[in-house]
Amino acid sequence: MTQLDDFRKMKDEYFKQELESPLTPEQREVFTGLEYFPENPDLRLELPIEEYPAKEITQMQTSTGDIQEHIRFGRIRFFVEEQEVTLTIYKDPHGYFLPFADSLAGVETYGAGRYLEPEPSGKNRVLVDFNLAYNPYCAYNDLYSCPLTPFENRLKVPIRAGEKLPSGDWVSHAE
Repeated sequence: MTQLDDFRKMKDEYFKQELESPLTPEQREVFTGLEYFPENPDLRLELPIEEYPAKEITQMQTSTGDIQEHIRFGRIRFFVEEQEVTLTIYKDPHGYFLPFADSLAGVETYGAGRYLEPEPSGKNRVLVDFNLAYNPYCAYNDLYSCPLTPFENRLKVPIRAGEKLPSGDWVSHAE
């Protein structure tokens, strides 16, 4: 079992057993686990971050109509299926924040997008591991308010790594 397999197993246990889980008690009763893409080492990237000269505060609308503020920090560039991709990384009090939606959104991945928290990995570099891409809690429960993916981070390529679109009997118990 890999480190990623262990992480996924612990996450499933948290969702099933913990009161702080984003799932309702009814969902936890029938929860069988999240669905994931197979681990993709090609989508675990250490990349230079091109910092924006002006660290603008941007307002992101949330799934409940609220507004959250994040600092538009910089961008990363990489290739997926031979296409260059550019994503903006934001910063908040907790660190880096990377919301994104790929071409599979609404079909194989959550329609509003997925999240990552890139980790600093040296001067002006970040570790971006799409295998850790996760759905926001509002994908499981409408009571959560989640930032919506900004237009600039909506990709025309698939990111076949991380969590897939929630499915199974437990999803229908979200009400």
